Amino acid sequence: MPNIGPMELIIVLVLALLILGPKRLPDAGRSLGRGMREFKDSLTGGDAQERRAVSEAQPERAARD
Repeated sequence: MPNIGPMELIIVLVLALLILGPKRLPDAGRSLGRGMREFKDSLTGGDAQERRAVSEAQPERAARD
């Protein structure tokens, strides 16, 4: 598999900007990030929000005890 260098990344970003436009590009990036996060969570078998809520609740429980 060939290496992807900075020039190739610039070309891909310019094409994305031309195709999507400056208004829709941030939304496309957000939805791509969400999709990647959901894919990672499905592979690891957990939900990041649930893990974050559990880890935040543990110090509160220790303070009450």
